[in-house]
Amino acid sequence: MLARIHRSAVLPGIAAVLVTAVAGCRQPVDLSKALHVTGVTTGWFDAGIVNGKNKLVPSITFTFHNSSSRNLTLQTNVMFLVLPQKESQDEVFFQNIEVPGGGTSKPITVRAKYGFTGEQPRAEMLQHRMFQDFTVRLFAKQGSAQWTLLGEHPVARQLLTR
Repeated sequence: MLARIHRSAVLPGIAAVLVTAVAGCRQPVDLSKALHVTGVTTGWFDAGIVNGKNKLVPSITFTFHNSSSRNLTLQTNVMFLVLPQKESQDEVFFQNIEVPGGGTSKPITVRAKYGFTGEQPRAEMLQHRMFQDFTVRLFAKQGSAQWTLLGEHPVARQLLTR
């Protein structure tokens, strides 16, 4: 037997499901307060030989420390900016970075694709008059939240081998 369901009987059921779903949702963690960039190392990574010339690219290694009690799954955007004008030269995007509540992420190393090439030895490249310094901006967000700037770090004029 087919019964006709009255709309008034369905709406309270839907309302109960929505109330339960909304009650189970938590506000996102304020990353500007709970997430800290730690263990930062910057420098110029030896990217090998390209077209017969030595290539150096800016590099940063860091960890995230989560001071909240909630586990975080983050998206991260790393911007490499050439100085002094701070023009973006490269961006690297990561998804699903896990940071446990009260804990620290695994070390994250990010290298730009853009860099400098030269015929001179790598150490001399860093001292060349046309060499330009870089800075790195780190952003993170959870889900559909807005990006949060977590810091800006100058790239040290040092050679990195790993």
